[in-house]
Amino acid sequence: MNDVSIWAASLLAAHVLIILFTAFSISANRKPSSALAWLLVVIFVPLLGVVAYLLIGTAKLPQDRRDKQRFITELIMARTPGDLGAAARSTTWPDWFGTLVTLNRTLGALPMLPNNHAELLTDYEGMIARMVDDIDRAEKYVHVEFFILVCDETTAPFFDALARARERGVTVRVLTDHLSQLTYPFRRRTAERLARMGAEYHAMLPISPIRSGRRLDLRNHRKLVVIDGLIGHTGSMNLIADHYHKRTALRRGLHWRELMMRLQGPVVRELDAVFATDWYSETDELLPLDYTELPETGPGALDAQVLPSGPSFEADNNLKLFAAALHNARRRVSVTSPYFVPDQSVLDAMVTAAHRGLEVELFVAASSDQFMVYHAQRSYYEELLRAGVRIFLYHAPTVLHAKHISLDDEVAIIGTSNMDERSLSLHMELMVMFSGESIVADLRAVEDDYRARSRELHLEEWLARPYREQWLDNVMRLTSALM
Repeated sequence: MNDVSIWAASLLAAHVLIILFTAFSISANRKPSSALAWLLVVIFVPLLGVVAYLLIGTAKLPQDRRDKQRFITELIMARTPGDLGAAARSTTWPDWFGTLVTLNRTLGALPMLPNNHAELLTDYEGMIARMVDDIDRAEKYVHVEFFILVCDETTAPFFDALARARERGVTVRVLTDHLSQLTYPFRRRTAERLARMGAEYHAMLPISPIRSGRRLDLRNHRKLVVIDGLIGHTGSMNLIADHYHKRTALRRGLHWRELMMRLQGPVVRELDAVFATDWYSETDELLPLDYTELPETGPGALDAQVLPSGPSFEADNNLKLFAAALHNARRRVSVTSPYFVPDQSVLDAMVTAAHRGLEVELFVAASSDQFMVYHAQRSYYEELLRAGVRIFLYHAPTVLHAKHISLDDEVAIIGTSNMDERSLSLHMELMVMFSGESIVADLRAVEDDYRARSRELHLEEWLARPYREQWLDNVMRLTSALM
């Protein structure tokens, strides 16, 4: 055997060993579709595949971070009676709703609580104005957590309100995703403004290739503001101008449409518990997790439950909630998601709901700022349309960025999570589940406005699109499996 043959045999043996090792490593506790996609990458481009897998192949946070989540979860479970979810049970619940409450309690520890009120906010600058008004009434503390937090011409009133709160002696704690702060403008201005006012500011999931011990694209995608534990805001909005300062957005005239909620009632303290968890994870400082007796349910009030999710948990919490909710709906389902690249279980649940005779509709943007995700999500339209799902494309140049589901006439789920693989498994998110006809009616009014500003997509039109678009859509779909 000559030298060339020896080298060839050695390379082949090394390739086989890499495949066998990778197959064993990848297949453990991973979805088959994702495992197969990674294995194909390693087989056909072994060096690049192994490097990519080492960088982004593990979808969980390091053990110490998961231990912190478990510690906080145990504290939350211990502070409230074990049957608290049953205490909030209402005769107005759909017969299937109690199982979702139990699911969320089991996965995220937070109970379903009565006597809440929610106001839906759709005007971009109006959302900021409402937060400013509430911050100006703060007496004890303001907790701020945003995936993207930028002090610019649009958000300056928010930062001004925080500064006024600090002048009154109010404690201001601020969290934002570290990678987002690195990739958006005015990073130094934002940090300096928070420092000058005396806010306690920390970056979430700080990027450190040497010390982090995790894949670098695990992100904290939550958005919330809590004032004195009495008023809370959460939803899809990032604290930045509605064009996100993106060159392509400015050139194309794109701007983002959001949906936020202003919350009052016991659910606000559960929103605060999510902030306390993230604060502890980043600072090792444990904020109070006080339990107070539940007030009597008032007229017109809502039952509400917060569900946190993400790679600090052992399960894909919001994925399980979405799939269970879709399977249990009886008459109507409306889904709104800017990035729709669903897990197979969610896709099957939507298709099955349509086959069961339900009215099922999906609202997505006709334009997008994310090239790969935009084309990947289009690859799902044919299957949905064939099943009878109505798809509405929100007119450009607006990017519909809201994230919510309405079910029948009694259940709404609103929050920060997209219905894509990244939000379902890799990002830290939070959703709020409601039971109450008033919140669903309000959300239906928002969806009616979407429909009026959208164009319905039909199967015949979709099948006639150019082959190059079909090819690109399907290729981009394959990339979504690499998790």
